[in-house]
This record gives sequence, structure tokens and C-alpha cells, in this order.
Amino acid sequence: MFLRYEEMKLHPTLILKELAEFIGCPFSKEELDEGMLEDILKLCSFDNLSNLEVNKTGISPLFHIENKSYFRRGQIGDGEKFLSSEMIGRLNKITENKLVKHGLRF
Repeated sequence: MFLRYEEMKLHPTLILKELAEFIGCPFSKEELDEGMLEDILKLCSFDNLSNLEVNKTGISPLFHIENKSYFRRGQIGDGEKFLSSEMIGRLNKITENKLVKHGLRF
């Protein structure tokens, strides 16, 4: 299963349901009725995760960089502020070449 950031941002509830089914743990009617999807989406939201104390002040033991470096704005297309058009094109081409054999299309 391939997940695209843009799709997750645009259709989070649908993607979460599909992910649960993919891993063999679909939501029951009761869980859906009780709002479990919304609870999970809130807990996993960019706003919630980026505001956790560990992600504001912690340091990655593996890479020795601040955890806050992993969070920018959480918006589609925000990478264009950090990468040139040429860099984005090169990354897209590399990604497509590596993943097309697995059925991912762009």
C-alpha cells in the first residue's frame, strides 16, 4: 500500500479506513459510531504531533538533530519553499523510477 501525503491531507478519514483494512484491522461499526476515527486523526494530526514537548525540544539519538527539524508546516507544496524546481524535478524522477515497478503512478 502506498500512501501519498497529499491524499492523506485531502481525505484523512478515507485513508485511515483503507489503512486499517490493509493491515487486517478494519474498524467495527461500533468503533465508527463512537468516533474512533476522529479520535485517531486528532491524535495523529500535524498540529498535535508538532506540539508535543518531545518534538519541540528533543534530539534524535540516531542523527543528533533536533526533533523539531522534522516538522515544517504540514501543508501540501510547502517543500517548494526549500527546494528549487530542478531539485523537485530530480526527486520526482528518482522516486518515479524507483517505485513505478511496484505499481505507483504519478
